[in-house]
Amino acid sequence: MDHSHMDHSHMDHSMMDHSAMDHGNMGGNGMGGGMGDRCSMNMLFTWETKNLCIVFRQWHVRSTSGLIISLLLVVALAAGYEALRAASRRYENSVNKRIESLPRREQVEASKSAHLLKAALYAAQNFYAFMLMLVFMTYNGWVMVAVAVGAFVGYALFGSTTSSTKDNACH
Repeated sequence: MDHSHMDHSHMDHSMMDHSAMDHGNMGGNGMGGGMGDRCSMNMLFTWETKNLCIVFRQWHVRSTSGLIISLLLVVALAAGYEALRAASRRYENSVNKRIESLPRREQVEASKSAHLLKAALYAAQNFYAFMLMLVFMTYNGWVMVAVAVGAFVGYALFGSTTSSTKDNACH
């Protein structure tokens, strides 16, 4: 009996037993069909290096050389965060000095426009920090160490005028 003309959209299928259904030809999200080349998503600490995806599906580590390049990139990203923080501090210090040298009536207007750029730098720092947090949250030990090494390198290169203590763990 042909039921193709019947509308079944109003029926509740949540209680149906789907265990007997064949899902063998469902493919792997356009990645060649099997489970061998898929991103692993860990919610527990791991040192695994196969099928590691860092934040994006496109950043898929499949080899030892890919892992080394990715770890170096993570180190550079974490160091770059410290560079952005240092650049923001330099900008803020220079703008404050410039504003202080202006006549009193011009200081308010200059302060308003400078504050907009400081707010944009602050937003960029927050975005950057949260993206690094997502990198860290791969729960992969190698990636976590790379973030810490990058923070060290970045602070060593760019943090000469900054206290080593931070008031917020995320940014």
